[in-house]
Amino acid sequence: MIRLILICILLLIIFILSIILFPVEWIIGKFSPHARDISSLRFIQFVFKIILFISGVNTTVIGFENIPEDEPVVFVGNHRGFFDVIVSYSRMPGLTGFFAKKEMNKVPFIRVWMRLLYCLFLDRSNPKEGLKTILKGVEQLKCGISVVIFPEGTRNKGDGVQPFHGGSFKLAEKSNCKIIPMVQNNTENVFEAHFPLIKRTHTILEFGKPVDVASLDRDARKALPDTIHGIISEIYEKNKSLV
Repeated sequence: MIRLILICILLLIIFILSIILFPVEWIIGKFSPHARDISSLRFIQFVFKIILFISGVNTTVIGFENIPEDEPVVFVGNHRGFFDVIVSYSRMPGLTGFFAKKEMNKVPFIRVWMRLLYCLFLDRSNPKEGLKTILKGVEQLKCGISVVIFPEGTRNKGDGVQPFHGGSFKLAEKSNCKIIPMVQNNTENVFEAHFPLIKRTHTILEFGKPVDVASLDRDARKALPDTIHGIISEIYEKNKSLV
């Protein structure tokens, strides 16, 4: 319980700091939008690292070298728990926006940081609006901003990897950006497995080898959801023994 209390205190401090930082970020953005983007990214990554430290989360990272240094990519991940975002985002090398459920856009103060970090709010109940959001993600990729999407659509409360929503792969198909499979094991045991307690946990985060969508023929592009699902499932099963 002490970990949960400490995180709540930290979030209260961040809330107070944000009242000061939002105007500062706005001023920085007037002179240098890129500097604002980087300062927002590094601040939130710093906060996430503090949360992970307080929570006692120790993560083994595999395949970080598979992330290209000079181009945006689409990170496609499995979704085990709330800490998936905290663990992975704290290690993103550059500007990266997450796809989040539309309800997150209603959360005060958090939604402002998410917008500063190019996160996109996806309405899966409305295919037309969902497609518009996907196309916004394509534009961000073309502007050099990587994106993360969890094509299972919701947290997986069972074992393995749930079926993927095919629409998620339009990001890579329309932008011709590489896909990086992003696989996490054991993140659900930080919080969800014993809600409301936060437990010391060892997690695994593996970045698979890039899949070059631009080099794929028409049939291979159609098979992308199944192909990436197979890669992620294989890595997930392999890493079970490491936690």
